[in-house]
Order: sequence, then C-alpha cells, then structure tokens
Amino acid sequence: MAQTYLTTEELSARIKYDPRTIRDQLKDSVLLEGCHYFRPFGGRKILYIWEVIEDDMTKAISSTLNQIPMARGGVAHV
Repeated sequence: MAQTYLTTEELSARIKYDPRTIRDQLKDSVLLEGCHYFRPFGGRKILYIWEVIEDDMTKAISSTLNQIPMARGGVAHV
C-alpha cells in the first residue's frame, strides 16, 4: 500500500486548518509522532502520513454519530 506524505502546508490545505494551528495545537496532542507523522533522516522536517490522518478523522466522526451528549459530560448511546 502506497502512503502519501505531506508537509505541514500540504496537510493544511487538505484539512482546512492554518499551518500554525497544526504545528502549535494539533502536533503532539492529536497528531502523534510515529503514528501520524515522522521526521525523515532524523531531521527537523516533518512529513505527515495522509492515510492514517484521514482514517482517524473518519473514525472520530462515525463513533460520535450514534451518541447524545449529556449534561455532565457523558454520552447516551442510541
């Protein structure tokens, strides 16, 4: 299976987030090194793996479709 490697700017264009938001807020909290991105040859440049990110985004959407949020932070499953 071929994987698509994206720079921060290319990922930004695909998911419609500002590159700065990806670097400052998503990287290392939502997007994890070794899973969603890596640093080729141990350098500073970061390459994101599009297929893994896309899969995680769609899993998050499908898991919340059958849930109703409750007042104290819980969810009711439909």
